[in-house]
Amino acid sequence: MNENTPAATPRRFDWLHVSLLVMLTVLVTVIGTVWVVRVYLFPSEFKPVTLSGREQQVLQRKLDWLGIEPRPAPRGAEASAPLDPEPYSEAGARREVTFTEKEINALLANNTDLARKLAIDLSDDLVSAKLLIHVDPDFPVLGGKIIRARAGVELAYRNGRPVVVLKGISIMGVPLPNAWMGGIKNIDLIREFGETRGFWKAFADGVEHIRVDDGRLVVKLKE
Repeated sequence: MNENTPAATPRRFDWLHVSLLVMLTVLVTVIGTVWVVRVYLFPSEFKPVTLSGREQQVLQRKLDWLGIEPRPAPRGAEASAPLDPEPYSEAGARREVTFTEKEINALLANNTDLARKLAIDLSDDLVSAKLLIHVDPDFPVLGGKIIRARAGVELAYRNGRPVVVLKGISIMGVPLPNAWMGGIKNIDLIREFGETRGFWKAFADGVEHIRVDDGRLVVKLKE
């Protein structure tokens, strides 16, 4: 190095740099805190799903096939037409029904008050749910607040049997331990409980095929 070249002086933070760094740290902390509180402690309600006229007609045909009537008309409204008697027959009856993710969420919006608190997602072999839970006002710390919960269930059909597996439950973004869920996380409920009499056996014995695709649920029942 040339002796005539002055040595570089080390850079150091002066009071201005320190002040800017502190202000930036505080700003990031405040933004992060507001985001956490907004998302997890005071989450906004979900926006209900609405169907177009054509989509509503398609859904209504499916509900008619299942024998599900629309919500009863308010008291004082014009009564619906009486039913016509007819003999029972299974000839030509369909045993497979398909619901889209949008139709399921629209059913929540049309028939219950869950639409703003519950949202269903369908992906390959997975049914996921987001739920807003109103905490009892007398509950410590979180009393009167709304917390966000999420859950995932694997739903498929393999080896001639339905598969139902709880993948997990999260509260405010924190996954719950398996012990808190009774040790049933990642366990096939059909294989575990479907060999003896009860709900899971009856469910498995009555399903011929079940499939969850991206945005669609298909169920085929046995005779």
